[in-house]
This record gives sequence, structure tokens and C-alpha cells, in this order.
Amino acid sequence: MPRPLWAGAISFGLVTIPVKIVSATEDHDVHFHRVHLADMGRVRTRKVCELDDQVVSQDEIGKGYEITKDQTVTVTDEELEQMPLPTAKAIEIAAFVDADTIDPVRISDSYYLAADGPVAAKPYTLLRKALERSSKVAVAKFAWHGRERLGLLRIREGAIVLHSMKWPDEVRSTTDVAVPREVEVGEEEIEQALQLAEQMTIADLSGFHDEYREALEDIIAAKAEGKPLLAPAEDAGKEKGEVVDLMAALNASVKAAEESRGEHGEDATVHEMRPSKKTPRKTTAKKTATSKSSAAKKTAGKKAASKRRSAS
Repeated sequence: MPRPLWAGAISFGLVTIPVKIVSATEDHDVHFHRVHLADMGRVRTRKVCELDDQVVSQDEIGKGYEITKDQTVTVTDEELEQMPLPTAKAIEIAAFVDADTIDPVRISDSYYLAADGPVAAKPYTLLRKALERSSKVAVAKFAWHGRERLGLLRIREGAIVLHSMKWPDEVRSTTDVAVPREVEVGEEEIEQALQLAEQMTIADLSGFHDEYREALEDIIAAKAEGKPLLAPAEDAGKEKGEVVDLMAALNASVKAAEESRGEHGEDATVHEMRPSKKTPRKTTAKKTATSKSSAAKKTAGKKAASKRRSAS
């Protein structure tokens, strides 16, 4: 099991479930060091006081909140730990809601909750089965990294998952975003878009992978081995800002999606759209004319040979 990040308990009414939090995800990003290009030495970040320009050690650094430009209040870790919060060491279930009422924008990091010891097995299973048999998820409050957070409990493959959530006032209104003005969209276009969505529907996302990371790893491997880098792929897409025929694009997309599903209607796969390999009619006509000309020449040759034999 991954290293626990937090230990406490789920509070479900009068039921207490000792649990440990472990991360549900892994970071597979490629991470770089900052280096001095002249000699490849590591470049470090120094913590310097802006008043006396002196480097300070970690035990000299504390938390400060600026009330005014001339007044800063310090808060110690001990003071934070002693705050009278009921969620300090508990994931307190506050309510249950229908799963489809949760706005995905509010969901942040995800964690698995592992039962902490034999005593937690029965209440853990009780909560898991209650969530499995309903269409609801549990909304909870918990303390994490020096602040109280809102959480969501649901079941994934037999494990209770805790999703950290944004508070309602942390989600910006869509009025802050530049959305397109109202434009005319025909019913036929909407139907084609729905048909395209249906053709592109798949049941499993496990086939997706990080192509950027793979390309970056190839660059690193090539440079480490002194090999030349691959040439960048040509951009086959349309120029930015070019006006396209929406219906033509939808029709072509639907046709490509249908072809990608195969003859038996399997799940859609992603294929690169390439020009058709069918021979144009002009080429066919040209080949036919060439064939007729060749046949005529052969016939004339046979007649000439026959006359020569008769003359002899």
C-alpha cells in the first residue's frame, strides 16, 4: 500500500471508522532540474530576507499574514494545530446528495480511504455497501494542510474514495468568461453533431496515453545517446482562423467515425484521416483509352504479319 498521507476517522452519525488516506493518483510527468548551462551545476533557490539581504535557515522561517502594509501577524504551527475544529482528525459526513447533482468543476484531488486496523473492517464495509446500493454520494468536511475542506465520498472498485472539493464561493461564475454570442445553429447541424458524438462513444478510456510525455522521453533518450532528434511532424490541420463549412465538416467527421467502427459496430478507434485512395474517373478513362490503343496496335501487327506470309 502507498505511504499514508493522513490518519483519522470517518464520522458517520454515531459510527466511527478509523481510516488512512493514500493518494489515488500518481505523477508520471517528466521533471527537470534547473542547471547552469556553462557547467551543468544545479541551480538552487536561496531563501533571502528582503530587509537585510541575508540567507535564512528553515527554522527561522514562519507564517505571516499581512493585515496592512506596515503590520504583519505571525501564526505558529502549534496555534494552527490547536484550533477548535471538529474535523481536525475526522472526515465528518454532513449530508448525502444524488451523485448527478455534483458539478465536476468543484472536484479536485482524489484519495483512497484504507481501513485502519481490524476494528474498522465492519463499519467501513457498512458505509461502502450503503453507498453502493444507492445513487447517492456523501458530502463531508475535513481538515487538510492547514485548512478545512469540503469532500465527496463515493465507491470505486470496492474502495471508498475521497474527492477534495472546492467551496461554492471558490468556483467562478461563467459570466466572467468570454462566451460566444448567440448564433443561428440549424437542427440538421445539431442532429449531425449528436450522430458524431454517438459514433465516437466508447466504453473504456484505458487506451488514452500521454503522447507529449512519450515524445519528451524520446528526446531525452536521443540526446543522452548522442542521436539526432526526430523532425517535427507536419501540421496537417487547417490554418487558425480559416472559415470552414460546418455541415461539410460534420458530415466528413461522421463518415470517418463510422468507418473507424468497422463492419460489426465495434467501439470507435482513433484513425488519422487520409485522402481517399480510390482512382479518379479521369485516370480510369485514360487507362481504358491506353488499353484500347494497345489492343488496336496488336491487331494491326497481326494483320501485317499475315499479309507478309501470303505474299511469300
